[in-house]
Amino acid sequence: MIIEIIVNGESQQVPADLDVPRLLAHLGIHGERVAIERNLQILPRANWAATQVASGDRYEIVHLVGGGD
Repeated sequence: MIIEIIVNGESQQVPADLDVPRLLAHLGIHGERVAIERNLQILPRANWAATQVASGDRYEIVHLVGGGD
């Protein structure tokens, strides 16, 4: 079964049986340096594996960049 979600403002169709780590893999995103907001709430990394992706979910996925002086 396929569901529709929003990722960074764009509609995406994904398999219905994904948790957040599998969603990242499906999208080709390495999860080491990202922060995730799900439905306007920050999603702690400790909760990723227990969070099932649901139809209509809205995700903002931000890549963290290191560096500086």
